[in-house]
Amino acid sequence: MAYATILFSIAADVATIRLNRPDRLNAITPEMLDELLDALRAAEAGGARAVLLTGEGRAFSSGADLIAGGAMPDDLGETIERHYNPVAERLAQLAIPVVSAINGPAVGAGLSLALAADIVVAARSSYLLLGFVNIGLVPDAGATWLVAKAAGRLKALELAMLGERLSAEDALAAGLVTRVVADERLQEEAGAIAARLSTLPTVALGLIRQQVRTALTGTLEETLAVERAHQRIAGRTADFCEGVAAFATKRPPRFEGR
Repeated sequence: MAYATILFSIAADVATIRLNRPDRLNAITPEMLDELLDALRAAEAGGARAVLLTGEGRAFSSGADLIAGGAMPDDLGETIERHYNPVAERLAQLAIPVVSAINGPAVGAGLSLALAADIVVAARSSYLLLGFVNIGLVPDAGATWLVAKAAGRLKALELAMLGERLSAEDALAAGLVTRVVADERLQEEAGAIAARLSTLPTVALGLIRQQVRTALTGTLEETLAVERAHQRIAGRTADFCEGVAAFATKRPPRFEGR
């Protein structure tokens, strides 16, 4: 499938999505978000069992493009509602895991896209920046929730209010990224993680994504109820049967994602 602002492919059960406006440091436009939303749907429809999200060139994304398309709309909330929020919601609701490879600056809504992944791998030279306040705006595309839940209230306020860069190493220490690797190893490392996830029990992985989301906002009782319901589903999958059979015969399991 051909897109104007992203690159999309599926190989070996992994859907790779690359933000592809390298001349603009992959600055985000409504068209890019609409294409990204379509690609996420296509990944699941095409049978992918994991998604790898990264940027083309020397940036993950410099955030919203403030120049493309001329004057900014009068109602930015409408733009958020029509283009940004559907992508954030789709990323949260996917039934397959997402790995992001932060290959350079991840700024503004670009930070939101990167941190929406389940496993976030950052190049050592990359950095995060909640730069909204520097232009008189507030974090969007889920950045407030993602940063506050991962790093806590004070760190979220520091990043959002001061609008300063956070290095990859400091992001790791704050709990915002999963791993930091040498720049030249980024794609290999992130790709290997995505490939491994694509061989694991896909239904269970999708349910785990939802359970963690519930645990971040729900009570213990609500989380226990979700765990019970999800275990009922997972216990009826072919992958569970395969896992038990493999354990009993002391062989590696061969999960098929069903």
